[in-house]
Amino acid sequence: MRKPVTIVTGAGGEIGHELIARLASSGSVLVTLDVMPLDPRLARRVSRQFVGSVTDTSLLERVLAEFEVDRVFHLAARLSTRSEFTPATAHHVNVEGTLNLLEFAQRQGESHGRPVLFVYPSSVAAYGLADPATKARAGCVREDEYTHPVTLYGCNKLSCEQLGRYYTRHYKQLSADVTRRVDFRAVRFPGLVSAETVPSGGTSDYASEMIHAAARGESYVCFVRPDTTVPFMTMPDGVEALLKLASVPRACLTRTEYNLRAFSASAAEIRAVVLRAFPEATITYAVDEKRQAIVDSWPADVDDSAARTDWGFEPMYDFQSAFRDYLIPAVRRRYGRD
Repeated sequence: MRKPVTIVTGAGGEIGHELIARLASSGSVLVTLDVMPLDPRLARRVSRQFVGSVTDTSLLERVLAEFEVDRVFHLAARLSTRSEFTPATAHHVNVEGTLNLLEFAQRQGESHGRPVLFVYPSSVAAYGLADPATKARAGCVREDEYTHPVTLYGCNKLSCEQLGRYYTRHYKQLSADVTRRVDFRAVRFPGLVSAETVPSGGTSDYASEMIHAAARGESYVCFVRPDTTVPFMTMPDGVEALLKLASVPRACLTRTEYNLRAFSASAAEIRAVVLRAFPEATITYAVDEKRQAIVDSWPADVDDSAARTDWGFEPMYDFQSAFRDYLIPAVRRRYGRD
């Protein structure tokens, strides 16, 4: 008899570490899929780990045969900067891999007769503003505005949102008596800042990289202009949002994708906070024009009112408390700077 489980793809990444800890502590039976073996401390929290890619349909068939999947948290993806250099590979992993997982969820739902919850972290990269003047005029951008991404990663994320909406609202539902088999729910994450994991090269990782470098006593060269402004949130708030969205009845939701944000801050404002905590730190600027152009295409802020209204999203940390109460104390402990 197959076991009911929650599957997490991309489990070894930044979001996966904290999400698995939260899911395991709540008693969820977890199966993971990642291209690399999990850290042993993380592996102890899961019932079974599969090493492989979401593009490997034979591997997904093995999971399908062995487990009854009730929930999918699909975190696996190639990140924004890397995707620009390998567009075919990025599309294969980010879009075709997601389509594989959606079809997997559809078949699971058909097999056990109830919808499979499919939670997907999208990104602020799904937006594309033409130039800094447009960005300045746009203000807080809503979900259906400026969805013309300028990066492949953003195109991939937007495509996957639309695929998820299709599987939830239309696929095999041509008659009224056909039951939904996939319940797709996406959040558009802003830049995520974490004290627990080392940044992995995302385009907004300059915020996390600043504080980690300062705590290690290393100089840091920020790759965007001081005035660069985008929305952010802490990793604990991001993981809490995924779990909260997953727990809400479908009838409460008016959308399949939701903006999230906790605060909007410039690189200069983040640098100032880090230097107050680590006065000896050296943080300078050397603009990487490619990555700067990517961040310039993202909104300075987003409107998250739909998430707050539909499912009660409310981040714990604002700009000041994110650094004062979470990032600085935790990073100090991590590097023995207490």
